[in-house]
Amino acid sequence: MRFDIVTLFPDFFASPLQSGLLGKALAKQIAEVHLTNPRDFAIDKHRRVDDEPYGGGVGMLMKPEPIFAAVESLPVLPRREVVFVTPQGEPMRQDLLKEFSANFEQIVIICGHYEGIDERVLNLVTREVSLGDFVLTCGEIPALALLNGTIRLLPGAIGKEESLKLESFETGLLDYPQYTRPPVFREWEVPTVLRSGNHAEIDRWRTQQQIERTRTRRPDLYQEWLEQTGQFKPDEVNHEPC
Repeated sequence: MRFDIVTLFPDFFASPLQSGLLGKALAKQIAEVHLTNPRDFAIDKHRRVDDEPYGGGVGMLMKPEPIFAAVESLPVLPRREVVFVTPQGEPMRQDLLKEFSANFEQIVIICGHYEGIDERVLNLVTREVSLGDFVLTCGEIPALALLNGTIRLLPGAIGKEESLKLESFETGLLDYPQYTRPPVFREWEVPTVLRSGNHAEIDRWRTQQQIERTRTRRPDLYQEWLEQTGQFKPDEVNHEPC
């Protein structure tokens, strides 16, 4: 799978693309990442990529010409999505990352800066995506999150692909609490059921903990899960603390 990142700061990605899962996936050619700097396509002698907004206002906007030229310089694969990362986009949720990993050969990500981009750039864009309801100094941070979250879902990127099915959000619920040795650390003890060897009880406990954790931490997700499944009621959940 090919990723093209249109960014004024290619160096931002140098370390992440060489580290951890991303680095291994790229080394195994599960995915490829290409960085394109709009400044290389600026048309004036000062290589300006920003200008004052029409109508006045604070800050500068990224100009359309360098971004258009940068995107149009890229190869076009048959199944391609052009993403602009912006607080105004749809939330970056797990289902979206799964859609990207399963349905596209190429993802182009445009990273904004300053006060944003000229609105005409959106004529290039097929999807606007938001990391959350907050503002960052650059689009590279959400772009890296999208890149990481999508590549880890590609076949071969994770050693034990079965583990992907047990993560938060895969069933509409948050993940259950997990423990390792020692059985007692300071005054905190691993729940007895996890040391019982009874896998049916362990599975039941984990499901109950997922439901309770989602109910208390993310009531919005919990309500969605109830509406989609209807298989549990709140009074059926074991509220035993972990």
